[in-house]
Amino acid sequence: MTRRSLDLTERLRRFALDAGFAKIGICRPDAVRDLPDRLAAFVADGRHGQMAWMADRMAWRGDPTALWPQARSIIMLAENYAPDADPLMVLEQRDRAAISVYAQGRDYHDVVKKRLKQVGRWLIDQSPGAEIKVFVDTAPVMEKPLAQAAGLGWQGKHTNLLARDLGNWVFLGAIFTTLELDVDAPEQEHCGSCRKCLDVCPTDAFPAPFQLDARRCISYLTIEHRGPVDPDLRARMGNRIYGCDDCLAVCPWNKFAITAKDVRLAARDDLRAPSLAELAALDDAGFRARFSGSPIKRIGRDRFVRNVCYAIGNSGNPDLRSALTPLMDDADPVVADAARWASARLNGEIP
Repeated sequence: MTRRSLDLTERLRRFALDAGFAKIGICRPDAVRDLPDRLAAFVADGRHGQMAWMADRMAWRGDPTALWPQARSIIMLAENYAPDADPLMVLEQRDRAAISVYAQGRDYHDVVKKRLKQVGRWLIDQSPGAEIKVFVDTAPVMEKPLAQAAGLGWQGKHTNLLARDLGNWVFLGAIFTTLELDVDAPEQEHCGSCRKCLDVCPTDAFPAPFQLDARRCISYLTIEHRGPVDPDLRARMGNRIYGCDDCLAVCPWNKFAITAKDVRLAARDDLRAPSLAELAALDDAGFRARFSGSPIKRIGRDRFVRNVCYAIGNSGNPDLRSALTPLMDDADPVVADAARWASARLNGEIP
């Protein structure tokens, strides 16, 4: 490594932090040699559920050198989004909806990508002829293992990234570059004997520590899963209608979490604990208007209202029956099925 590259790396670190990122680390594209095998085993076991894109682009996802052979360094960056209140409190308000913390503000894809591009432009200005590619969640990049290889933190028993100085409320972004930059030492696991994240999961989605079966994860079920949810899992979803924060919220390392600094990531008041009855009444136009600029918008009205129906069924509140009545004949058969299930549950016909 040349003195010039070391100097550039240090200036890059300072610029990224000044730009608003909480942490930066760098690794080589081939830093995680067992990544293809880990991904292949996950898919072979069917734990990816309906996320066919994980299997379709497995060669790229499992091997960053295949995704972009010209890349010589991967810059991993972390952005805080820690909540300003306990996200588990809304679970006791059964007539209200629990929305994952990350989805209560502006779509993080837009916020983080804009900041990544700012850092990327700076890097190109410093090194004419260098090339970059920026990625935020939507490309076939396994950000969490790469972030651990870059020293940002480690994948905990809940499979999410966490760090001793940040907790686990972080978004991750990646900049691939043709530059050879100074790399960081990978982080080691510091979970110890703690298993709070495993024990709190309402659907038993962790077959073992450090393993996730997405087919049982509420985040997957409410966001990625199309069609009816398995009846055995519906009651366990409680009032969680978009994502689930349980395993993140109980992590002891969150004592070092930093509340999101970017106001665009702060929770909107109308998404902290919205009324289930109000959400059930949304038609397609109303859904699009309410969730403009939100990551929630991408799942569409039908899947969203399906989730709301399950939450109403789990509310134990007979006053919410009227919200289900028009949905039992909804044009979407999955919504109609969810509404009928919820009504039967409120009537005590389903345990």
